[in-house]
Amino acid sequence: MRAHTLNYSLLGWFFGLVVAAVGVLNLVLVHPVPGLVYLLLSLVYLPPANLYLKRHLGFAIPVVVKIILAVVLFMFTLGVSDLGDMLDKALI
Repeated sequence: MRAHTLNYSLLGWFFGLVVAAVGVLNLVLVHPVPGLVYLLLSLVYLPPANLYLKRHLGFAIPVVVKIILAVVLFMFTLGVSDLGDMLDKALI
């Protein structure tokens, strides 16, 4: 059971930092509003925020919801947002 908790914790930190990095890129390169939204959504993945929700509010966001949110965020970032267009132009 401890190994699963460690894996979820590491994945939480990884996805939290990736979403935060996308937020910073949006903040600097695109517009402050989506950047701030991504930075706030990155808190969903970080284990300390999950622990805070569980202790103080009595619930935690399920892993399945976090996975669905991650897929939607990355599809939106790479497919619809201006940041995805900038990345496409930079790679070509």
